[in-house]
Amino acid sequence: MTIQAIINNAIKRLKLEGKLLTPDFYAEAFCKEAKKAKMSVEDCNHLEKFTKNLNPEFQKDLKNYHIKTEHEFVRFIISKLNRTNPTQATKTIESQNLLLKRVLQVVSVLHNKEAAELAKNTIDILNSGAKSEQIDAFRQRWINFITTYDDTFLQKLKSLGSVDSDDLRKSIEGLNCEASSTSMVDSAPVLEKISKLLISSFVPSIAASVNETIADISEKIQNNPHLLESDSIEKEIKKVISLRIALDKESVKEMVESIDGVLDKLSLRLIDIIERSDSSNEEIQSIKKDLEAYAEGPVTNFKEAHKKLYTIAIALEENTQLLSKDLKSHNGELQALSKKVKNLEQELKAVKKESKEDFLTKLYNRRAIDDYLEVKEAEFKRYGRNFSVVMFDLDKFKNVNDTFGHDAGDAVLVAFAKILKKECRSVDIVGRFGGEEFMAILSNTDTKGGVVFANKVRKHVEKARFMYQGNRINVTVSSGVAERKKHTSLSATVNSADEYLYVAKTNGRNRVEYKKK
Repeated sequence: MTIQAIINNAIKRLKLEGKLLTPDFYAEAFCKEAKKAKMSVEDCNHLEKFTKNLNPEFQKDLKNYHIKTEHEFVRFIISKLNRTNPTQATKTIESQNLLLKRVLQVVSVLHNKEAAELAKNTIDILNSGAKSEQIDAFRQRWINFITTYDDTFLQKLKSLGSVDSDDLRKSIEGLNCEASSTSMVDSAPVLEKISKLLISSFVPSIAASVNETIADISEKIQNNPHLLESDSIEKEIKKVISLRIALDKESVKEMVESIDGVLDKLSLRLIDIIERSDSSNEEIQSIKKDLEAYAEGPVTNFKEAHKKLYTIAIALEENTQLLSKDLKSHNGELQALSKKVKNLEQELKAVKKESKEDFLTKLYNRRAIDDYLEVKEAEFKRYGRNFSVVMFDLDKFKNVNDTFGHDAGDAVLVAFAKILKKECRSVDIVGRFGGEEFMAILSNTDTKGGVVFANKVRKHVEKARFMYQGNRINVTVSSGVAERKKHTSLSATVNSADEYLYVAKTNGRNRVEYKKK
């Protein structure tokens, strides 16, 4: 069969189906006829190509929603994008921007094999769609690199010719190889040597990572050692030194607290074992008193503490069998306790799984909504009890978060949830569908009743005073309504409500959309 024959058959199909000859209807009919004729046409395979580029989760959703056309595919993607978690996306973007800033700073002085390899690894994780935690880890590696990097060795070549730290090739070509190596060493600027030592002193000796402020001042001094001659840099250096000391102190504090806790438990445990020992003698009783004294206050003399611990070790060695027996007994208790903890964790996990309340708004969560939809669907199929689904979405909610902060956004969500509770009946189900999107399941209600409810909520929101820390936040809401009787399935009803919500957004927001006929 020829392409012309397929075109003719597509036009005939449209006439038989009573459809207008529009580009979308024609493309759908043409692809059906091409498939019927077993002819592969590249324009009809776009949807399949697009689908293959999505992750497995999206591909599964496409299959469940029975997406057949490119138009349906685009609407599906738009719906997914509208439900994207803005908080997580913002965090990821902030991490990426901070990472790219550090990468650009390093690239500006890039003539180092280690930096080139690190850059390649960073590009690999960005291309793999890494999480914000992985990006932050690589950002720290770049901070460590730029803080400790030193290119003052280039200045030693000044006596041999011009040096351009931005162009190594130009520097090498301009070298005067007849100059002596002695003059190279002697010509190294004193300030550059001092800046190198100073930057090294900024790096914490105990803490594992470098502070952002430390990284910035280190880069500034490294790029321009002559700043050390100015008085303005003095305060910044003092601040950085204080930060370095604070980082080290914090790390020491954490380590000491951890060790101190372990030693306290060890002391109490050993005292308990000694007290229960039938073979206690004067030496063991003396050790017990020493342990009690140690537990009452901090160690100030580490040599004395070492001596006491060494004495304890000798005493324990002499009582190995008794200690071993006691430890085995306690080991059994620990195993029993561990088993109880695991059982409690499993019970807690089960309780969390069964939870049906959204933590923020105290409305039903997505899982509970899905359960109630299944109940309503069962009632509809068995008793013919009709119901309507209303989808709500707060207009321009991202602007609220960006302008007033996420705490303000949370306050708006809680306030809107209270409005939904107030306007709905006791037989209705209202819940948070995800993000700023909410759903109401209205029992024994048709489209007309659903529209009345949606407009009551919309007008209530429009007139309400949303206040946060003295600021009034203007909020409106859009909604889409769908009635179960007018659709072939539950999923079709929910999808229809979601689609009309999208229409409300497209047509100017702060409105209710539904099927008019």
